[in-house]
Amino acid sequence: MDRFDAMQAFARVVETGSFTKAAETLRISRTSVTQLVQQLEARLRVRLLNRTTRQVNVTADGAAYYERVLRLLADMDDAETSLSDASASPRGRLRVDVPSPFARMVLVPALPAFHARHPEIQLDLGVSDRKVDLIGENVDCVIRGGELQDQSLRARRVADLRLGVYASPGYLAMAGVPRHPGELEDSHHRIVGYLWARLGRALPYAMQRGDERLRVHGRYALAVDDGNAYLQAGLAGLGILWLPDYMARPHLASGELARLFEDWDMETMPMYLAYPPNRHVSAKLRAFIDWVVELMARQA
Repeated sequence: MDRFDAMQAFARVVETGSFTKAAETLRISRTSVTQLVQQLEARLRVRLLNRTTRQVNVTADGAAYYERVLRLLADMDDAETSLSDASASPRGRLRVDVPSPFARMVLVPALPAFHARHPEIQLDLGVSDRKVDLIGENVDCVIRGGELQDQSLRARRVADLRLGVYASPGYLAMAGVPRHPGELEDSHHRIVGYLWARLGRALPYAMQRGDERLRVHGRYALAVDDGNAYLQAGLAGLGILWLPDYMARPHLASGELARLFEDWDMETMPMYLAYPPNRHVSAKLRAFIDWVVELMARQA
């Protein structure tokens, strides 16, 4: 039995709650994971996991052992990276998931500079607005806009995105130019709804001008759960949009969008880079986090 492989298999079963999911993230068979954990229990002469046909639960002894295993795995990773000089030159595969508009308009265009700085890092980039199971899908980190709902995650606030209200000239020619946000509740105006992955529904937008405050719900004919589709719906004249500056800027310059309610203020949208609470921050992940912070500082 390779004790390192066995400890890694055990830790992944605890984190995913499943032998099958652990096998998928480790890219080995479920049988291999089962055998490694059984061999580890035989060596330690203690039951680490309680198994039923429906679920896997860690025992009290297993929970205590898991905490020590995490430290051991982290120490082993540190030792390997220091010996291979990976701390000076981070390397290896990094799995990242980001929102689709952010990938298209900000991250991907800037990646040549990242790879020039860190040529040994291989990025597996997931592009979606869906809620990602970081542990179950073996993702190293995600970048997301809005407040984090999962407080167990470790997170770095990388930006505060300024928001504005926009519409296409075609929409405004058809529906008229609203002079007050309250008009968006009228029957002849439409917004494009954005369905937040963590909630599965659209949220109202808080707006303020002096002492006047309101929350705009609006009416929609279309609601989507993808940022690129949301933007395209607005460009097609399907309704009014709330957009971060980086998404609106090129379309504002080209005349495809017009800004509304410029004398009104909106709360900024926080953007976070989040990663699993028990995942060791490797040199490659630290390099990526630091680079994203720099990138967003330049965008701001």
